Amino acid sequence: MKYPIGIQNFEKIRKEGYGYVDKTAHIYNLVKSGTYYFLSRPRRFGKSLLLSTIESYFKGQKHLFEGLAIEQFETEWKEYPVLHFDLNAKKFDTLEDLYDLVGRQLERYELQYDTVAVDQSLDGRFYNLIMAVAEKTGKKTVVLVDEYDKPLLQAIGNPDLQNAYR
Repeated sequence: MKYPIGIQNFEKIRKEGYGYVDKTAHIYNLVKSGTYYFLSRPRRFGKSLLLSTIESYFKGQKHLFEGLAIEQFETEWKEYPVLHFDLNAKKFDTLEDLYDLVGRQLERYELQYDTVAVDQSLDGRFYNLIMAVAEKTGKKTVVLVDEYDKPLLQAIGNPDLQNAYR
């Protein structure tokens, strides 16, 4: 068995035959029993892989789940639009660094879904994007945020910057 050392992408793990600890029954229960979740675990505990798995599930990628527990439970395999934001892609020395990264990720989805940013604030763009995607696809929009705490952790020792990030 190949161990997926450092690999946080569910699709890659499944397609390339790496070992995978099947948590998909738990994912199915999460998805079917609630709407909003905040998952907090220490670093290096598999949050990114979990989000990647959830993203594949919501994208309806049934073939990736063959032989896993969720295959026994899920019968519909609907595809939903997924907005996956990752705050691990940059070092955050200033508030502008955070705004730039989130702005670029918003722009990528705005282009993908051919939406126009009417409100230029990040929160306005985010809200408008979610609503536009739902309207264009006729489906609820799934939002995943990975490494949400990285800017805060990098600003330890700088309370002003931590407050700005919050």
